[in-house]
Amino acid sequence: MSHGLFVGLTTLDLVYRVAGPPIANQKLVASDYTVSAGGPATNAAVAFRQLGDRATVLSVVGSHAITHLIRADLQTCGVELADLAPTRSEPPPVSSILVTEATGDRAVVSVNAVKSQVDPAAIPPDCLQDVAIVLIDGHQMAAGRAIAERAKEQGIPVAIDGGSWKPGFETLLPLVDYAICSANFQPPGCQSEDVLPYLAHLGIPHIAITQGDQPIQYRTMNQQGRLDVPTVQTVDTLGAGDIFHGAFCHAILQQEFVEALTIASQVAAESCRFFGTRRWIQERSSDLTVDSQ
Repeated sequence: MSHGLFVGLTTLDLVYRVAGPPIANQKLVASDYTVSAGGPATNAAVAFRQLGDRATVLSVVGSHAITHLIRADLQTCGVELADLAPTRSEPPPVSSILVTEATGDRAVVSVNAVKSQVDPAAIPPDCLQDVAIVLIDGHQMAAGRAIAERAKEQGIPVAIDGGSWKPGFETLLPLVDYAICSANFQPPGCQSEDVLPYLAHLGIPHIAITQGDQPIQYRTMNQQGRLDVPTVQTVDTLGAGDIFHGAFCHAILQQEFVEALTIASQVAAESCRFFGTRRWIQERSSDLTVDSQ
């Protein structure tokens, strides 16, 4: 069992399945709903743990009354929490998410970690003990950079979840071994076609850009190409990118880069067959139980 450290955002996600987004003054009745911990690093940690590894989330949760919902979900998923601000009394970020029944597309209203940034001095001194890989989502940028510097010194590989550009990434990226970005990740002054060369120029050895159901663009050492992703009947795309990152971190500890991307895309595609970010785990656990009988 490898140990992964996932640094960044933890939210409380309230997810509703609806016929479509509301118009002005409309009230919607959801056909389904779910409540769970969320955030890129957090969902990635859940996927990493589900695939058989040990996962620790390093983020800000605090002591507000509703944080027990976050802690309970992470405990159920077997994910450890290292809280950077355990006495913080303000409510954690809460996301309200609408998933359209017909397409699986999601609309998200959320507060990210802008109001809950912490000083790197809050990082536990032993947070990298026994850690085999680090994933940073950029939502706690100062802490993430400090962790990346320590990981670099100790020879621990660092991956980033580049969902979108965030100020400070320019100082973090030179420390990264694996840059796994979405099509929305665009550094200042870059168009879509400029992102791969930009990241390569920084000396990042392994780069991939995911594009939803379109092929993944990748560059590793002297190899560059495109990787098709599985086609599934999509129910919900929420968290698919986060799950991709968690599965990648699991796979890269055992496989070469392109094979790890392939495995990650398979896991992420499978998660899209289910509503919310946890039901794919329940289905997978059920399959494993049947296989063992």
